[in-house]
Amino acid sequence: MSEYDGKQFVGIDLHRRRSVIVRMTETGERLETVRIVNNAERLTSVMARAGQAPEVVLEATYGWYWAVDALIEMGASIHLAHPLGVKAFEYRRVKNDERDATDLADLLRMGRLPEAWIAPPVTRELRELVRHRAKLVALRSHCKAEIHAVLAKCGVQVSMTDLFGVAGTELLTRVTLPVGFQKSARCADLGVKLLRVRTG
Repeated sequence: MSEYDGKQFVGIDLHRRRSVIVRMTETGERLETVRIVNNAERLTSVMARAGQAPEVVLEATYGWYWAVDALIEMGASIHLAHPLGVKAFEYRRVKNDERDATDLADLLRMGRLPEAWIAPPVTRELRELVRHRAKLVALRSHCKAEIHAVLAKCGVQVSMTDLFGVAGTELLTRVTLPVGFQKSARCADLGVKLLRVRTG
């Protein structure tokens, strides 16, 4: 089927290190199944066999940015499958990478693909900044909760509303904790200080 020159539909089951690519015709006849090691050059070399402007679908899961960017650059029409929309795949009796890629291509070919929005690179960068800051804030909150927990276990009363303000810092400086709790409190306090600098 390598001589097929009609419109092609391509399903990609993308994973962290390797992916499976399934190419098929408009009628659902499979042209090729290829397993690749993930890199942009290998992906585009396989996709070159899909003809002009193929319809390509991959799931919006871990690490899809690089693949979408490489495919857009080569002129493919990209569709991002919404993970919740294709969750029904999990209930199949047979589940493997080849079947996942085939099902994605079939859903796209039949016009039944639940799609997610493909954010442009600038938006993705902003999202990454927001996500990273949210993670740091959550870590800082965890470290603060650890210090409160250590003080509570040791029966130390915290009278101020902000344990990490001026009065609270003075309390933390002068309080004496049992040896078993000292390292835990020091590590948590160091974490709070570092994360305070990073989150602003």
